[in-house]
Amino acid sequence: MTSVQCVNPRVRRIRDSPQTVLQNLAEHITKEISLQKPFKEVIDVSAGDTHRAVLKPVSFLRQVLAVCVYPALLEDKSLPLDVKIRAQKLLEACDGGSVGSYTASSGLSHVRQSIAEFITKRDGIPSFAENIFICAGSQRAIMIAVKLLASGEGTTRTGVLIPAPCPHTLYPLLDEADVVLVPYQLMEEKGWAVELDKLHQALQATRRNCEPRAIYISNPGNPTGHVQDRKSIEEVIQFAAAERLILLVDEVYQDSVYGKDREFISYKKVLFEMDKEYAETVELVSFHSLSSACMGECGMRAGYMEVVNMDPEVMYYFDNTLCGDISTPVTGQLALDLMVIPPQPGDPSYDMYIQETLFTLATLSHNAKRVQEFLNKLPGVSCQPAMGGIYLFPRLHLPCGIKEQAKLLGLKDDVLYCQKLLEEEGVLAGAGQYGGITDSCHLRLCILVPSDTLDEVLARLSSFHCRLLGGTVTPRDA
Repeated sequence: MTSVQCVNPRVRRIRDSPQTVLQNLAEHITKEISLQKPFKEVIDVSAGDTHRAVLKPVSFLRQVLAVCVYPALLEDKSLPLDVKIRAQKLLEACDGGSVGSYTASSGLSHVRQSIAEFITKRDGIPSFAENIFICAGSQRAIMIAVKLLASGEGTTRTGVLIPAPCPHTLYPLLDEADVVLVPYQLMEEKGWAVELDKLHQALQATRRNCEPRAIYISNPGNPTGHVQDRKSIEEVIQFAAAERLILLVDEVYQDSVYGKDREFISYKKVLFEMDKEYAETVELVSFHSLSSACMGECGMRAGYMEVVNMDPEVMYYFDNTLCGDISTPVTGQLALDLMVIPPQPGDPSYDMYIQETLFTLATLSHNAKRVQEFLNKLPGVSCQPAMGGIYLFPRLHLPCGIKEQAKLLGLKDDVLYCQKLLEEEGVLAGAGQYGGITDSCHLRLCILVPSDTLDEVLARLSSFHCRLLGGTVTPRDA
């Protein structure tokens, strides 16, 4: 047996996913730029790595972490007083007063308590530190929750309902967890809304193939930008209760809602304001992380989940599973503390913090409207407005000739489109509806980028798109 044959098929699928292929191509093209490309750099708008897009980090967070990593800065007179006080408290919460020490597998108790206080203040519903579990990012948290559910073989295998489209990292993550993916279609013509009929259709269609045990929701939607209202959330909760499904709710972009007459409402808040038959029985796991829009600290790899209405034995499982990770990076845990309890009015760092976070939200809101209007003016493109989050998810209506060429190459239409866009214009966009159940063709575009970067992206995209629809695609050599 060759080494290639020995590779786990699941690993091979992840390795060959459209996003991975496009990322590898981007790296190759970056090396070629100086020799034969008309553009000077590859611009990545496929994923929400805001710091890579040269957006500035939050000063307060970085200053406090700098002091925590190098406590001698406590003597630096140029740093604001609240930065030093906060850093001192966080260092006191670490064993040995150092970020170099291990923590409990579920996270620092001080940080878990801060998160519980944040949730309590946000929802007006009590939250408790023992129900909070800190992980190396929300994706790791989701993996732990899903592995708890994974069981059975054949028609008894665990099924998880996932939206179509869904976050581009979710499909391979759940595939690795060895559960059956049960896509439910979001309603594009209604701004990517979650519709109860589509949930029932997905469930009925898969009953003979697996045992559905959970439903995953992204709110605000990733990559759709949809934000659910209270009525929609109530309907999903009632559906989960009737079908005895665990709710897995990704709320990472809760800090970035900018749609008119829309606000973020957590699933927990709505659940606990419903009748007792729901509030005391529906099992809920919600997720949040440093990858939120205003923080954008993707590289620190820290997130958390709050577990609600779970059996104590299940809670023990979460804690026990996290022991295998030893602990989430301590600097990431401390950053979580700073995210959930930022500077308050009257603090020396407050004005700067508000200025920086409001700038991020203003950038998102402005870019979302501008890009949507721009895309809807392009021939063969339609784009629903975003109400929150950091992505737009436009639909491509491509000529039959382009579709045929994609078919000959064994590629999906949107993958070929993104490949050619990358090769000819140096723009890396996200391709594909992971878990999709239609043949529609879409792009994933991150809009949390500086205005000059956005200008360049739109200029390159327009040039490529009009050229593509006006002529033919030259297939790339395999």
